[in-house]
Amino acid sequence: MSSIYAGIGEDDLVVGEGVALDLPAASFGPRLVSGAIDLAISYALLIAALMLMIQLAVDEALMSTMYVIALITVTLVFPTAIASLTRGKSVGKYLMGLRAVRDDGGPISFRHAFVRALVGVAELIMLGGVPALLCAVTNNKGKRFGDLVAGTYVVRDRAKLVINAPVQVPPHLAHWAATADIAPLPDALSVSLRHLAVRRAQVSPAAWASLVADLAARTRPLVSPPPPAGTTDQDFLAAVTAARRTRDLQRLANESSARQRLAVHAGLVKPDTPQPPSGSTEAG
Repeated sequence: MSSIYAGIGEDDLVVGEGVALDLPAASFGPRLVSGAIDLAISYALLIAALMLMIQLAVDEALMSTMYVIALITVTLVFPTAIASLTRGKSVGKYLMGLRAVRDDGGPISFRHAFVRALVGVAELIMLGGVPALLCAVTNNKGKRFGDLVAGTYVVRDRAKLVINAPVQVPPHLAHWAATADIAPLPDALSVSLRHLAVRRAQVSPAAWASLVADLAARTRPLVSPPPPAGTTDQDFLAAVTAARRTRDLQRLANESSARQRLAVHAGLVKPDTPQPPSGSTEAG
């Protein structure tokens, strides 16, 4: 008997229904740039604090004390405060579209932010980021030592929503698609047809051709009459997909219209009253 968790990786986030949530870790490049930005800001602030102390001409003992305070503030207090208030962001993460989250995918708290910043003082400031770099490249989620200790990791916070243009009926199949009898498709086949265009960029041309041929062979028994002779598998699937979408939209529109008429007949809603033409006035 197969497990209901088959296909779920050990690092996936799983909700109570056994569904794995896809919360991908940020790639190494954006994290590296983000860390470099934060380090540059920290060093710039420390240099600015040192220049201010020199301008104030304080004595050596006081300068040492003030520098330690500035070092703690810049490397520990500021990062902890910013990450706590923004729920996992820093200036570098904000610019690169990243965010630190808990291992379970939830927002980090003050404790997580403080631990990340505290360990970061050693691995990023004192040791120049070398330990963080080595740890990140060997960890499957790109964690540095601060993430391992705090129980966090960094994810992409921005994602572009790309909506593919709907598949259109090839012009030479328009008449056939409008009159063909298309039986309800199995759910798995229907989903495969909807994602066919996306899969083209993910597989090799040979695999793509094999996939199209397989889907066409599974779809043909559900369509009558068959498409005109010489129709390619790709055009056939495009025509079926577009025709089903058009018919589904029309069916939904008809059902909505029927519900509206029934509601009006039952007195649940008032019938739509025609609006007077724009600019018309009532007779006095």
